[in-house]
Amino acid sequence: MIKTKQIIGITGGIGSGKSVAANILNSMGYPVYNSDDRAKILINKDSSLILKIKESFGNVYNMEGLDRQKMANIVFNNPEKLALLNSIVHPAVGHDFDLWVDKQSSSLVFKEAAILFETGIYKTLDKVILVTCPLPIKIKRVMERDSVSQEDVENRMKNQWSDEQKIKLSDYVIDNSGNKLLIPQVQKILNHLTK
Repeated sequence: MIKTKQIIGITGGIGSGKSVAANILNSMGYPVYNSDDRAKILINKDSSLILKIKESFGNVYNMEGLDRQKMANIVFNNPEKLALLNSIVHPAVGHDFDLWVDKQSSSLVFKEAAILFETGIYKTLDKVILVTCPLPIKIKRVMERDSVSQEDVENRMKNQWSDEQKIKLSDYVIDNSGNKLLIPQVQKILNHLTK
């Protein structure tokens, strides 16, 4: 089979602003698959995935779907439980992504995911764009966005690689510290990818 699409990853630590970069690409007409959003949907709609989660974690669902706080309490300070959850959810999201890619007509498609490197998914992609910003800005953004404490944000960050680790494996880096405009950075990457 001849590969006709370039699959580009977009990643960044929590609070880095990777979704902003993804939204810019989307507004320019490029298809962007949001792995985190799709995972949330699949966790509540895919019956085989729900069954696997219940078998592994017990009664973590309520009338609205997955009890995210209950699940967070189980996995965020337990690397083995988090790895188990990821081993259940990531294959389902991967399959969903493959189906999505097949439906796209664009020769350039983007996969937005928080933990592309941590899961090894980056190895399956053609290129990776990393969105970065200083740690204090990330923490402040997540505290404001999610109404959580600094400690909660730092606990979530423990499960993600540092920007320094990710930069070494990235093809492109976008600075989202507020010192540089985002759209020109995105456009420069697109110019490189489409030439």
